[in-house]
Amino acid sequence: MKVIVTGGSGFVGKRLQKIKPEWEYISSWDVNLLNYYDFADYLHRERPDAVIHLAAKVGGIKDNAEHPADFFHANSLINSNVVHACYKEGVKRLLASLSTCAFPDIVHRYPFSEKDLLSGPPAETNRAYGFTKRALYIQLQSYRKQYGLDYSCFCPSNLYGPEDHFDTEKSHFIPAAIRKIHEAKNDDVVEFWGTGTPLRQQLYIDDLCKAIPELLDEHHTDVPLIVAPDENLSIKEMAVICKSIIGRRVQFYFNGNLDGQYRKDGSNLEFKKVLPSFEFTPFKRGLQKTYEWYKESINNRD
Repeated sequence: MKVIVTGGSGFVGKRLQKIKPEWEYISSWDVNLLNYYDFADYLHRERPDAVIHLAAKVGGIKDNAEHPADFFHANSLINSNVVHACYKEGVKRLLASLSTCAFPDIVHRYPFSEKDLLSGPPAETNRAYGFTKRALYIQLQSYRKQYGLDYSCFCPSNLYGPEDHFDTEKSHFIPAAIRKIHEAKNDDVVEFWGTGTPLRQQLYIDDLCKAIPELLDEHHTDVPLIVAPDENLSIKEMAVICKSIIGRRVQFYFNGNLDGQYRKDGSNLEFKKVLPSFEFTPFKRGLQKTYEWYKESINNRD
């Protein structure tokens, strides 16, 4: 089966290539997904059997909060263009990535399930991005219903791991924490955004990449399947684990700004029905692997 992956140079795409090197990976250097005809022409030439849609404009909480229009505009165009072009060019199988950021800021029970996706607005700090992912879900459902297509999606929780973006201003919490603590000296005070109390499920990147080929084969319903580990740790707990792995004697200061959604833990019960033997990497082990990769990358750069 010929499979094309959008977002091939992104965080997930780069790691997925190590697991499925025979698939074809495209990035914005190859095809402009903001232009419908660019992607439609590409599909017309390549004639893939399936498309894995990973491409998105992504960023950390600060970047989302400060540039909501940029996130909304880019992701709305990308998602709409990809789905419609796949339909028009006869692609029979499409598997797209959503995000647990699309789920409501507050639900009546935790962990939330796939049925809660549309039960309330996303968190204010990533509302624009969250609504574009909801729109992608509705678009996939609509094309399934109207055209009988095998188009489905999955919702990964927060991702971390090797080859992440370690810019402390624009990255997510884990890579930012690794870099800040690594670069700190003993007895320094390290500043983090928020209060440290929000809870997060951190999904090791290679776990998701191992799951994607299996989901392509096994996930054929309209359920926005949540892919998330059982562990649900506070930001402060994760910072303490990070500090212990790096081995710095530092103190933490949480500035109280942009705390974000308090909790957004999702149930993986439906995921386990589809892939019952799948095992998630424990957070501490995944963080150790991530830090080892980070140290090697900066040593190679030097």
